[in-house]
Parts: sequence; C-alpha cells; structure tokens
Amino acid sequence: MDDRQSLSHTVWDCKYHVVWIPKCRRKVLYGQLRKYLGEVLRELARQKESRVVEGHLMGDHVHVLLSIPPKYAVSQVVGFTKGKSAIHIARVYGGQKKNFTGQNFWARGYFVSTAGRDEESVREYIRRHEEEDRKLDQLRIFE
Repeated sequence: MDDRQSLSHTVWDCKYHVVWIPKCRRKVLYGQLRKYLGEVLRELARQKESRVVEGHLMGDHVHVLLSIPPKYAVSQVVGFTKGKSAIHIARVYGGQKKNFTGQNFWARGYFVSTAGRDEESVREYIRRHEEEDRKLDQLRIFE
C-alpha cells in the first residue's frame, strides 16, 4: 500500500499509532460522546494538515493511526488534538461556556509508535480492538 503524500518540496509517508486516555482512565467515551468525538478528532487533525487513517474510541482510551506531515512534530499534533478536543467536549457536554481550558478531560501523556512498514499490523490491531469492543457492547445490551 503506497499512501505517499506531498508538500511543495517533499514526498512523505509518515504514520504514527497514537493512544491516549481520559484522566484516571474514566470510562467516559461511550454513547453520544463516542460518535461525536470521532468527527471532532478528524476535523482537528485536518486543521494540522494531518488525517486519521484508522481510529477507534474504546471506553477508556483512544486508538488512532495518524498520518502527519514531516513539517509538524507528533507532539505538536497530538497536543493540539487533545487540547482542542477537551475544550470542545467541555463546551458541548460539560455545559461550560467561553474561556474553559479543558484541562480536566485527558490525562497528560500518550503513547506513540511509528507505523512505517508495519502499518497493516497496526491497522489490524485497531480493527481487532474495535471488534472486541462491539462484542462487549452486545453483552452489555443483554445484561
């Protein structure tokens, strides 16, 4: 699979597997928030000229495969995405208005790994997590 992209003087294919969690690993990424947050993360990545190649929101963490141009640091894109999404969540779901910094939703750190030539196994890992999560959701419905 050749997903090379280009900037004015660069041809690149930089993908990163990124995982982060809500504070205290609270299981808050369910229901309406879960559906809504996927679109928010895609839009925020687009604002940094990046894109979410693959992603899944688990109950207590987020898995994404991000394609980030080499002119941005991974920490810059992830920090921007986590910060702006926390503010957005607070405004829409927390009842907060202007000037909320969103510091109470995501935990400080994150995990990142380059996908490189191992991209297909990372995609498969994320899909497998998604399938397991669907099975758990089905079990919760019948409990």
